[in-house]
Parts: sequence; C-alpha cells; structure tokens
Amino acid sequence: MSIRIGGVPYGVGAPLLAGLESDPAVDFVTATPARLIEQLRAGQLDAALVSSIEAARVPGYRALTTLGIACKREIRSVRAFRKKGAPIRNVGLDDGSATSAALLHILLTRRYADELAPAVSFTPIAPTTTPDALPYDLVLLIGDQGLAADPGAREVWDLGQQWRALTGLPFVFALWLLRPDACAERIAPILQRARQRGRALGPVDGTAGAAHYDLDAEDLRGVHRFWEEAQALGLATAARPAFLTHPMTASS
Repeated sequence: MSIRIGGVPYGVGAPLLAGLESDPAVDFVTATPARLIEQLRAGQLDAALVSSIEAARVPGYRALTTLGIACKREIRSVRAFRKKGAPIRNVGLDDGSATSAALLHILLTRRYADELAPAVSFTPIAPTTTPDALPYDLVLLIGDQGLAADPGAREVWDLGQQWRALTGLPFVFALWLLRPDACAERIAPILQRARQRGRALGPVDGTAGAAHYDLDAEDLRGVHRFWEEAQALGLATAARPAFLTHPMTASS
C-alpha cells in the first residue's frame, strides 16, 4: 500500500521533497501548507511537510527531529511589506501558511505594539508580486510570491530576521509531521532518502544562505519558543509533537 505524503509547491521546499513524486512506495501530493493541514487532520495523508504551528494545535503528531524548513536569520521567501508613515490599521494576509500568519501576529504584538492602530483588521488576500498596489498598511506574502515580490515604496520585513531580533533564535517554518497512527518505521527512511537526494540539488534559487533543512538543537529551541509565544497569545494549545530521533524512537 502506498504511503500518502504531502509537500508544498514552493521552491523553498524542494531540498526535502526530491524524488518523492517518482518513488513507487509514495502517493505524493502538493498543496499549500493550509490545505496540507486539512488533509493531514482528515487522515488523507500519512505525513506532510506542514506549518510548524500545526504541531502545537493538534495532539498526537510525531515530527522528525532533524528535518524541516528553517532559517538562522533571514528567510527571504516570507516577507511583510509595510506602507510607510502610517499606523498599521489593516493587514492583507496570504494565509497559505498558518505559521507565517501566527509569526506575524507575534511580531506585531511583541515588537510593534506601539505602531498599531487601536483595532487592526486582517483580510485574506490572493498571492501577488505587487504588494504596493494593495490597499493595506501591511501585506504578508509567502513562498515564491514572497520571494519575488517587488516592494515598491514599502518597507520590507523579513520575518526570519524579525524573529531573530526578538528572540535571538532561529525560526522553523515547517516540519515533517506524521499523523498519530502512521507507520514511522516506513515513513522516516523515505523522508530521509528524499533529503539525501535534495542535498545533491545545491542551493535553491533565491534562497542560498537563507533557508536550511537539517535542524540542530538551536533550531529546536527556536521552535519551542515559537510555540510558547503562540500559546501565550491564544494562537496554539499546549499540544506538542513527539520528536522522532530514530524511526523507532520518539521523545517529547
């Protein structure tokens, strides 16, 4: 029986997904992070490369300890574009990534509270590469659109850099999550082999020196801090995944 695995359609995810589409053991699908979460929760996927916030919203997930999409400082493909000279009253939100939306909420609350209007509205928007044409004080874009967007006259916030300035830690945007009853002994080696193939691809265009995919202890401290900040704002629950240190071993 094929293992159902989901991945993002953005170039930044390619080093973790290499060869999965042609693996005879895998039924591979691509979708936005938000759609992958829906499919994972519905049991339509055994594993998916999804927004890291999801791991702190639903109990029972298992996560690969050493693989994900992270940045030590800038990320380049997750950016917010701010209209200069005015308080932030409304935000256009590319809500394809739940993690990026949650991170922006944290940054607005913790770094820019004195620059917000008394009431801030958030409106879902279609991805675009021309944020300056939109009528919002702040526009969040992710993925290939976030990377390619022309800021026009706007100030650019790289959300990876913003998080580093707030916490001094790296940020983990995506993790491999396995649904609770999925077979980790079969899935983990498949994902690890995909990463081995991905290393041979070299840097992803436009993100060289930004995203990295092999997580270390500092990255894990960063994601735990993110979950704590999100929970404090009511954006996550107390759920945490069990981290798979080996296909046969999980640790909380």
